[in-house]
Amino acid sequence: MNRYDPPSDFLKFLIEDDASLSGDDADANLRRLISLTRDEHPANRDWATLILAQQDADTSKVRQALLTAADDENEYVRAEAILGLAQRDRASALPFLQRELGGDHLALPLFEAAALVADASLIENLRAFANPSGDALMDEIATKALEACEAAQGMPD
Repeated sequence: MNRYDPPSDFLKFLIEDDASLSGDDADANLRRLISLTRDEHPANRDWATLILAQQDADTSKVRQALLTAADDENEYVRAEAILGLAQRDRASALPFLQRELGGDHLALPLFEAAALVADASLIENLRAFANPSGDALMDEIATKALEACEAAQGMPD
């Protein structure tokens, strides 16, 4: 299987653990990673947003980068950003999820984000993905998202 690699050498170093977002270079590397979430190349934006979303860092700059990426023209960049937001602040991810779940095709991270946000307002759109799609992993994650949102229905905020 061929791996989808970004053109950025820096991102490749992060992926291969040859560069770090901790230690002496952490701040500089985090700033560089954030800047790549706005790169002209979609693969760089996708990978940078994925890596940023997976970090424990929760600063205003990280959140702003994820908020900006949640409006990216690329659906995969948006999905990774929304998942990163959901991991940090469910309320900030909710409007983006409501928008994205209205589409015909959803990237896997959106279902993961929906499960984390677990908001009853997402149920109707998630039900459209409740039927088997032929992708067992996607079906499992979509079902978990729907179940999480249904469980939240009727629960006090």
